[in-house]
Amino acid sequence: MLRRDLLKSLAALAAVPTAGLAGEPGVQLGEATAFGPATVRDRAQALAANPYTPRPLIPESWRNLTYDQYRKIWFDSRNALWEGTQAPQRVDFFQPGLYFPQAVEMNVVEDGTARKIAFDMGVFDSTDKFPDVEIDATLGYSGLRLRAELEQPGIFQEYAVFQGASYFRGIGTGEVYGLSARGLALKTGDPMGEEFPDFIAFWLETPVPGAPNVVLHALLDSPSCSGAYRFDITHGETLHMAVTAELFARTEMAHVGIAPLTSMFLFDETMRQRFSDFRPAVHDSDGLQMHNGAGEMLWRPLSNPLTLQISAFGDTNPRGFGLMQRPRAFRDYADLEALYHKRPALWVTPGEDWGDGSVTLVEIPADLEIYDNIVAYWRPATPIAAGASHKMSYTLDWGDDPAPRVEMPIRVLNTAIGGRMEGGNVVAIDFEDSALVPEDLARIEIVLRGSAEDISAGLVQRNPETNGPRLAFTFQPGEAEVIEFRAQLRLDGAPLSEVWLYRWTRS
Repeated sequence: MLRRDLLKSLAALAAVPTAGLAGEPGVQLGEATAFGPATVRDRAQALAANPYTPRPLIPESWRNLTYDQYRKIWFDSRNALWEGTQAPQRVDFFQPGLYFPQAVEMNVVEDGTARKIAFDMGVFDSTDKFPDVEIDATLGYSGLRLRAELEQPGIFQEYAVFQGASYFRGIGTGEVYGLSARGLALKTGDPMGEEFPDFIAFWLETPVPGAPNVVLHALLDSPSCSGAYRFDITHGETLHMAVTAELFARTEMAHVGIAPLTSMFLFDETMRQRFSDFRPAVHDSDGLQMHNGAGEMLWRPLSNPLTLQISAFGDTNPRGFGLMQRPRAFRDYADLEALYHKRPALWVTPGEDWGDGSVTLVEIPADLEIYDNIVAYWRPATPIAAGASHKMSYTLDWGDDPAPRVEMPIRVLNTAIGGRMEGGNVVAIDFEDSALVPEDLARIEIVLRGSAEDISAGLVQRNPETNGPRLAFTFQPGEAEVIEFRAQLRLDGAPLSEVWLYRWTRS
C-alpha cells in the first residue's frame, strides 16, 4: 500500500453553504440533530443488520487527478473548524480524489446535538494549475487533521491525521509522521486478499477552553462488519489515544486484527548487503516489542524478506505490544529529508483481558521505502460469529519510547548480522547500559537457542560506545532456508535482558 507521507500537508473542506460556525469564510454546518452516547453504536448496529452497500464514488474528474494535480489544491487553515473561537483545537479537512475515491461524512457535536459539516470549495486554496473538476452531491471530505498549541501559544501544530480506509497517524510533540494505526484489519496476508474496512463518518466533540484532549467518534463499515469507535485523544510529548469500540459482525470473522499497526522497514544492519544506499538504515520501525501475559518482555527485530512471512506469537491476555523505533540519533539514518530518527514508536495497551490469541506480525517484501510493508496486530483465537458483537478497548501511545519501563529488563539497542571470511555468519546484539549490568560480565549467563545445527555458545563483551553488554555468536546455516533464534541474558537465575527473537532467512 502506498504511504501517505507526502499527503500529510494536503487538506480540504468543501461545499454547499448553510450556517457558518464563526462567520465567513469558514466551515459550513447543516441542521442540528440529536447526538448521545449510543448514536454511533445504534447506527453501526443498524448497518450490520443489512447487506453491505458501498458508498458512491465521487466524480471521475476527482478520482483521476494525478499526484501533482492533487497537490495543487489545499485546505486554507483560516477556515479550520473552531478557528476564531476559544476552543483549544483546530481541525482541517482533506480534499477527496486521487487515493480517496469516496467521501467521508463529517460532523461537529456540541450540547447534545450534531451538525454535518457541508462540502464547500470555498475553503480550499489552489494554484491555476488545478484542473476543472465536477461538483455534485457525492463529494465530501476524505479525512481530517487535528492541530493544537503544542509548543507556542497561538501556533496550532498538527499532531494527528485520520485519512484513508480506517487508517490514522499520530506524533508526539516535535516528531514527524511515520507508522500508522488502523481501526481494524481483516484477513491480512490471506491468499484470498485483505479486506480494508472504512471509517465512513466522524463526529468531533467541541472541546471546552483549556481542555487537553478532544473526543472523536467514528463509524466503521465493511463487507464483514460494522463498528462504533470512540477516540479520546490527548496531545503531548507522548500522544495518548484511549480507544473503545464495538464491532457488529455481518459474517463470521475468523481472521480479525485488533489494534493493527502498519509501518515501513526497508533495511538495517541485519541485511545491509541487499541495498546500495548511502544511509546505514531506512525504516519507520525497527522491531516488534511484546509484553506477554506471563510478564516476559520480547523483542523481535523486523525484516524485509524476499517472500511474504507471517509470525504468530501465541499468548493469553497480553499486556501490550508495539512497533518501536529504537535508534534515535541522526547518524543512525543520515537522512536530512525523511528524518527517520524523529519518527514515533507506537505502543498498544489492552483495556481488559483479551483472552487467547496471538500477536501477529506480517512482513511483506519491499524494494522501495514508499511502501508500508509491516503489519502487527492482535488476532483473537476465537472467531467472531455472524450476528454477534465484540467489545474492546485499548490505548495507543505515540512517542519516542512509549513502552512501559517499570521492572523492565535491559533492552536490545541494535542487531547486526554479517558473513565471516571463514564461513557462516556472526550475530551481534547490543543491549543498553544499566545499573543492573554487573561490572564482571562473566557473571552473565547466556541462554541461546536456534534451529541451526551449528551455533556457537556466544560471548558477552562490553561495547565501549554504549557501555552496555554485547552478545555475539556465530552460526552455520547449512542447507537451512529459515532459522529461528531465541536469546536472553540472565543474572543470578533471573532475566537480565528482554528476550531477543529472530527469524533468519536465506537472501
